[in-house]
Amino acid sequence: MPELDSVGKLVEPVMVAAFEGWNDAGDAASAVVEHLATTWGSEELLSLDSEDYYDFQVARPRVKSVDGNSQSIRWPGVKVSVSRPPGGRDVLLVRGSEPSMRWRGFASDLLSVAQELGVRRVVLLGALLADVPHTRPVPVTSVFSHPELAKTMNLEPTTYDGPTGIIGVLHDVFSRAGVETFSLWAAVPHYVAQPPSPKATLALLRRVEDTLDLTVRLGELPEDARAWERGVDELAAEDSDVAGYVRSLEEAKDASELPEATGEAIAREFERYLKRRGQGS
Repeated sequence: MPELDSVGKLVEPVMVAAFEGWNDAGDAASAVVEHLATTWGSEELLSLDSEDYYDFQVARPRVKSVDGNSQSIRWPGVKVSVSRPPGGRDVLLVRGSEPSMRWRGFASDLLSVAQELGVRRVVLLGALLADVPHTRPVPVTSVFSHPELAKTMNLEPTTYDGPTGIIGVLHDVFSRAGVETFSLWAAVPHYVAQPPSPKATLALLRRVEDTLDLTVRLGELPEDARAWERGVDELAAEDSDVAGYVRSLEEAKDASELPEATGEAIAREFERYLKRRGQGS
């Protein structure tokens, strides 16, 4: 466990975590943490020892050329950084590759870090490939440690049963320790699985705003999402089979879900709009 004696007192810290790999279709989840770090700035606090948690034949280190004369090695691992966004609450950002082994030990170490730093709420981010059309709003489902949290934040619970990754393990460990825990999962169309997936990243980021009660400057992300959708439209138009498949997904989606424009949804979006105007974003 890394030493945290040098870390000063944090203000109402919350933790946001995403991991590259199985949990991160289209790099949509890890891109959220990258966006937060870029937007708010971040200071690295610690890293979890990669020797303990990684099989380097599975998660290989990467070599980088330096000045054309020498090389440096970047080892896989997980870094914990702190951001101090406007609003007075500190946010711990956890990012890195999904561990290859010793998940119980890794989860215990990350929980110890959170507890020592005073974290009471954790938001875990994931993205999965699904039979969803790229032309519709990105579905974001959730798992939460307390049922009342879902009601207050209008979260849609997941009904998934099956294999899990480090996100599922961390959710269980943090929840059992009494930490308010959310897992948010964006559904990425399986026929456009290659990264980036800015529309899914944007959908996750909006949910992060809700769970943290913070407004995040979106920068170019909305335009990137629109450009991504236009690009997939053009690719689908070139292949009649793909276009037909997308139409079938659209019909199934439209027939299966309730109308989105509920009073609560409209009020939530209007409140978000007012906050953005106030911050000039």
